[in-house]
Amino acid sequence: MTHDEIRKALESVIDPELHRNIVELDMVRSIEIHEGGVVDVVVSLTTPGCPIRNHFQTGVANAAKTVEGVTAVNVSFDVLTDQQKSALQQKLGRGGGLPSGALAEVQNVICVGSGKGGVGKSTLTVNLAAALASEGKRVGVLDADVWGYSIPRMFGLGAQRPDVSAERKILPLEVEGGIKVMSIGFFLGEEDSAVVWRGPMLHKALTQFLEDVAWGALDFLLIDLPPGTGDVSMTLAQLLPQAKFVIVTTPQPTAQKVARRSAEMANKVNLEICGVVENMTGFATPSGERFAIFGEGGGQALADELDVPLLGQVPLTMPLREGADSGQPLVFTNPDDPASQGVRQAARGLVALAPIALPTLNVAPPAAPAQPVGMSLPMA
Repeated sequence: MTHDEIRKALESVIDPELHRNIVELDMVRSIEIHEGGVVDVVVSLTTPGCPIRNHFQTGVANAAKTVEGVTAVNVSFDVLTDQQKSALQQKLGRGGGLPSGALAEVQNVICVGSGKGGVGKSTLTVNLAAALASEGKRVGVLDADVWGYSIPRMFGLGAQRPDVSAERKILPLEVEGGIKVMSIGFFLGEEDSAVVWRGPMLHKALTQFLEDVAWGALDFLLIDLPPGTGDVSMTLAQLLPQAKFVIVTTPQPTAQKVARRSAEMANKVNLEICGVVENMTGFATPSGERFAIFGEGGGQALADELDVPLLGQVPLTMPLREGADSGQPLVFTNPDDPASQGVRQAARGLVALAPIALPTLNVAPPAAPAQPVGMSLPMA
């Protein structure tokens, strides 16, 4: 084995916030190779109490062990100097500084999008969050539909304002189930005020919502995207290259074809499509009758075309609409409603697709050499 081989292997370890590998970021401070295949690696962190330290501990050890001849890996850490941080900021073109761990403990980022408006995407996002919380998951919701924000109203938050922590992080508001919520609607002068922004302002706001909000430890962060394939989707793809995309469509062929454009956008910006949810799968009356108002089969056809699972089919019911208007997610208030059952099926599908979080493994230290027979002498 050689230093170059080990360094090459470490290129597979990605900083989850800077979205580049630790070799490219010059975070691999030193590599030492010892007898018996033991390797010592020193990695430089951006902050002393880096919350993703365990991510690097496990990633570096596993990557180095892929090199033939490596038997054990010892990983230790130091901290970048102010000068090194400044150089890294300049290299990355980040005038506002390096991220400080806001998304470090978020396990799965799910972007909920569609190619057009009016398919119930926001209603579905809110109830998906409620369903995931009901499954015992820690959930956050980011309302990225800046022009058409509706998440605050659907959670019954009204004109509440978030606080700022002592560390100057925005504290998301919390609703039933411990769901953390963030939206541009919290920062406007009046509830339901219009937002008139161009692309650069939008990019800056989304960056702040991702990096300057104290999301904490979450199993799922759901991002409600605006309709279409414009600035927001491209910004999120740049900031969150490891995010996954859920496409929402209605059963009718026209909506399915428009939703297909969202899939094309996701592919162009290298976002993984993890599934399709068919919303408004018929209208279910209080007496149990069902009417296929928007046709049938569009969700399954889109899922088959994209070769991804159809996570769920959610019928349109009156309580679903009433819950969205009153700020009470239907999954919480009436989990037996047909729409609730469809959403809960989709949520279980997301849980099944999420990677299993493995515990951080302690890398085995090299075996201690045999002790010589005789009296031990004190060491200076």
